[in-house]
Amino acid sequence: MMYKILLVEDDESLGYLLSEYLKMKQLDVVWEKNGTKVMAIMEQNLFDLIVLDVMMPHTDGFALASQIKDKHPNIPFIFLTAKSLKIDVLKGFSLGAIDYLKKPIDEEELVARIMAHLSRLEKTSPVPPQDDIIPIGTYDFDSRNHMLLHKGDSIRLTARETELLKHLIQHKNNLCSHKDILLGIWGNNDYFNRKSLNVFITHLRKHLEKDPTIKIENVHGRGFILKVGH
Repeated sequence: MMYKILLVEDDESLGYLLSEYLKMKQLDVVWEKNGTKVMAIMEQNLFDLIVLDVMMPHTDGFALASQIKDKHPNIPFIFLTAKSLKIDVLKGFSLGAIDYLKKPIDEEELVARIMAHLSRLEKTSPVPPQDDIIPIGTYDFDSRNHMLLHKGDSIRLTARETELLKHLIQHKNNLCSHKDILLGIWGNNDYFNRKSLNVFITHLRKHLEKDPTIKIENVHGRGFILKVGH
């Protein structure tokens, strides 16, 4: 399994060095230099762990960590910082950080700590209850772990794809209106979110294409219907 890591680091040299080193260690890395873009990125991707710089020009790392924990409480994160005061370290852990590395960063130590934490999380991850495994055609939808399983293969879903598919399944063979989907999942029924919804529907169609009896039909101007054959 390839773990997906979000690296938030505004320093060009350090960010490049760390992202390339993590990729060499077979980690799937998304490197973002601007902290203000992180929440939007997390709407589109599902990460196993976040490596977060504390001192950034556009946003404070501690404030960003609080936002992340509010929206994604189960995602572990590691702080990187030039600050060495005990009060800053304690603040990082109080926000829920699983580790705290002081700059200058040793790449090997960072990788070792990342892998140790991911290994620990994997060992302690509970087996999902059967209620979280929803059959859909020849697929099994693991809503808790954001996975679609198909004949031994697995497809990783983003958090938003998971929410959308769950909504469609709950209303299977019935019309799901644009308004109900957008208000229920996006929280806002506007033009830009409607465009975003269309993109996620396209993603789900691609994920489900291995079973030709599954169709997400577009009812023009009204919404979508998830149809599953027998």
